[in-house]
Amino acid sequence: MTENANSNSNLAVLIDGDNIPSAHVKEMMEEIAKYGNPTIKRIYGDWTSPHLSKWKNMLLQNAITPIQQYAYTSGKNATDSAMIIDAMDILYSEKVNGFCLVSSDSDFTKLATRLREAGMQVIGIGEKKTPNPFIVACDRFIYIEILKRQTVKKESVSQKGKVKESIDEVTPKVISFISSTISDLSDEDGWAFLGDVGSLLRKKQPNFDSRNYGFEKLTPLIKSIGKFDIEQRENSKSRHKLIFVKNIEKRTSKRKKH
Repeated sequence: MTENANSNSNLAVLIDGDNIPSAHVKEMMEEIAKYGNPTIKRIYGDWTSPHLSKWKNMLLQNAITPIQQYAYTSGKNATDSAMIIDAMDILYSEKVNGFCLVSSDSDFTKLATRLREAGMQVIGIGEKKTPNPFIVACDRFIYIEILKRQTVKKESVSQKGKVKESIDEVTPKVISFISSTISDLSDEDGWAFLGDVGSLLRKKQPNFDSRNYGFEKLTPLIKSIGKFDIEQRENSKSRHKLIFVKNIEKRTSKRKKH
């Protein structure tokens, strides 16, 4: 599977109901649709628990099938086990091309790794508190906070109000990460195709997303940094122009000799 969205892919969406808030499930499903067709949508939890009551109305609206999983033993997460067993059954059924695991729990790290070993694309969705081992085990990881921020922004626009966004800072480490990735892909003149740069950034760091820094796309993020040249080129196969980027060379001033 490639890093790019493929609307022809069939996806299995498995949600850890015990570990994910229900508030932005609509936005979450819209995000998942960018990467394929969610043909299987299941959410796991103990539906006799008041903790999951907010999910119930959301399930019908989004055609998500609830899977009842009783907590047989105190302190043990039976939901995790049920999701893992179902994921393996779905894998061997060969009905899907990829999985979307919705959880902030590191217990799914091994599952994500196993599914990718089987050639599946694995998209993770969770909160920013998600442990890094689970994040890097996925092909791509999307923070729920991004989806929440997009909803708040839309509401503020409709109400003609302003909202203070909580976004990540573009640190020197982030800039260096982008710069080194461009260098990895650059031709002899230093130019790299932006589409390839975006793909490699996500391969190196699955949770890399321009929306984390307040930009909908990678191009405006790179423009805002001011350390990269950007060039648009004609595309013989499409009316859309191709975008190339290049690290701006450091210009060292030469002292005049007398």
